Amino acid sequence: MRAFDTFQSAAFADTLASLAAAFVLGTLIGAERQYRQRTAGLRTNVLVAVGAAAFVDLGMRIAGPVEAVRVIAYVVSGIGFLGAGVIMKEGMNVRGLNTAATLWCSAAVGCCTGADMLAEGTLLTLFVIAGNTLLRPLVNAINRIPLDEQSLEATYEVRLTTDQEALPTVREQLQEALEAAHYPAGDVIAHERAEDQVELVATLVSTAVDPREMDALVQRLAHLPGVEHATWETSTQG
Repeated sequence: MRAFDTFQSAAFADTLASLAAAFVLGTLIGAERQYRQRTAGLRTNVLVAVGAAAFVDLGMRIAGPVEAVRVIAYVVSGIGFLGAGVIMKEGMNVRGLNTAATLWCSAAVGCCTGADMLAEGTLLTLFVIAGNTLLRPLVNAINRIPLDEQSLEATYEVRLTTDQEALPTVREQLQEALEAAHYPAGDVIAHERAEDQVELVATLVSTAVDPREMDALVQRLAHLPGVEHATWETSTQG
């Protein structure tokens, strides 16, 4: 068989080391994503890293480093399509960008290990994990900084998740609660979601709000009958 003729123990050991390193490093990245309950968790990141490593290692084995560079280029574009699958647009919000970027980095880790650059792959893994964990407090701190209303135009939205049956009642209660809190809504839009769920998005007329008042208001809304989840957010235009 041709398989016996092409088998080389040294090359096989090299491939095993590359795939094993990709598996371990992908597990480290994916474990953090799984803990955060993200769309692409442990198994997805491991498979992306191992798959990228396998393709690059195959290119190295068959045609050498030059062909491996071409394979890496295709891996980068292929992961772009995979990452697009975890990005979701809900109303004015886009979710999953960080998860898609993490998948992209997992592929880069796999490419490093497939190219026998295990130290570089380990270093990249540390940077990816640091970016997803150590920067989180900084992001939260920045988000808490009060907006300068003189230089920014802020749009405030209140979001409630309910079901189709309770939608009319919840919509009316939402509008009444906002009026009573002196934060009237200029528009209330319903977005259908999976499993017969509907998200109500109320865009406030106000250009500035008191965060403590909004937190208290959202907490009251969350306890209304039929409301499964309530939150508020702000978006800005410089």
